Amino acid sequence: MAVDGLAVQGVRGRGVSPFDGWLLAVAAGLVALGFVMMTSASVHLHPDEFYFARRQALHLLVGLVAAAVVWRVPLQGWQRLGPALLLLGLALLVAVKVPGLGATVKGSTRWLDLPGVRIQVSEPFKWIAVIYLAGYIVRHRPALQRQAVALFRPLALLGLGAGLLLWEPDFGAAAVLMATATLLLFLAGARLLPLLALFSALAAAAVMLVVFEPYRMRRLVAFLDPWTHAQDSGYQLIQALIAFGRGGWFGSGLGNSVQKMFYLPEGHTDFILAVIGEELGWIGVTVVIAAFAVLLWRIFLIARLAEAAELAFGAWLAYGIGLWLGLSVVINIGVNLGVLPTKGLTLPLMSYGGGSLVVDCMALALVQRVYREAREVLAGRPGRKPWRG
Repeated sequence: MAVDGLAVQGVRGRGVSPFDGWLLAVAAGLVALGFVMMTSASVHLHPDEFYFARRQALHLLVGLVAAAVVWRVPLQGWQRLGPALLLLGLALLVAVKVPGLGATVKGSTRWLDLPGVRIQVSEPFKWIAVIYLAGYIVRHRPALQRQAVALFRPLALLGLGAGLLLWEPDFGAAAVLMATATLLLFLAGARLLPLLALFSALAAAAVMLVVFEPYRMRRLVAFLDPWTHAQDSGYQLIQALIAFGRGGWFGSGLGNSVQKMFYLPEGHTDFILAVIGEELGWIGVTVVIAAFAVLLWRIFLIARLAEAAELAFGAWLAYGIGLWLGLSVVINIGVNLGVLPTKGLTLPLMSYGGGSLVVDCMALALVQRVYREAREVLAGRPGRKPWRG
């Protein structure tokens, strides 16, 4: 079978599994545990105790349907769509500022209000950015390894998206976007000196964005000394730390969190790990961290599998998704544990939120598509030993 590095026609009847069982199982486990803990953390937030649970179940159903659609599209199709999707993503970021379309919550205009649904546009934009960047690397990798201009060309477009995210404002999403892009280009072999210069410029810009924006500066000061600001900017972090401390090793028991009762803000979204720590203890937190470690291990292993099958686009796509989800997990856990300043980033697959859960499902569907096509290529090679990953 001829392999062009982009996609391959399906090989049927060879006993090739279309899904990676480990990835599917650990993702399902995280979603299930997240649903239980999100329900526990939100029952007191609405007169209808299961209001958020029903909405999250609907989000999950939409996510599974979207994942099924994404999985059925060959990788070659996603590579061709990359530039057009990027334009669509930029248009969505602009649309949130259109009166009547954008919705403002707690001072940030990050959502599109469409009939029957509200979409946080930063989530699909990160997904789109990874698809675009993977295709760019396939098309321009030799130039990336020799020319600085080849590095800055895609980053200029993604930087435009990051600027629009900051306009909302959404500093966390912009930081994850640019960090994912920079790390992926580094893995692709981009020249080190321009990357270091770019990293220095991004770090300086981040410092300026914090110093010259009062609410970000307050968050940083509260992070450095939360107990001095216990009733204002340090309140959320202190309540999260109290939740972890109260949970101890084995937790207070499912549903027995005290902090979620209007003490800990955003316990069902950004700070769901703190509720897990209080109700399931450090054992529960360790299980969650271990599950995410397995999830990321499988994603990067599938990327290596795609490299072995010479599916370059699939490999860079899986690497990009692994980096993006990995950064999101590390930042969210770091914020919950007080080792990073507070940022409004959800915990993938577990936090309440339609946009994030749907896009997480779509991202993992892309990884499963990479797995399927890579296994088909390798199964079609004579004398190839079966993969035992």
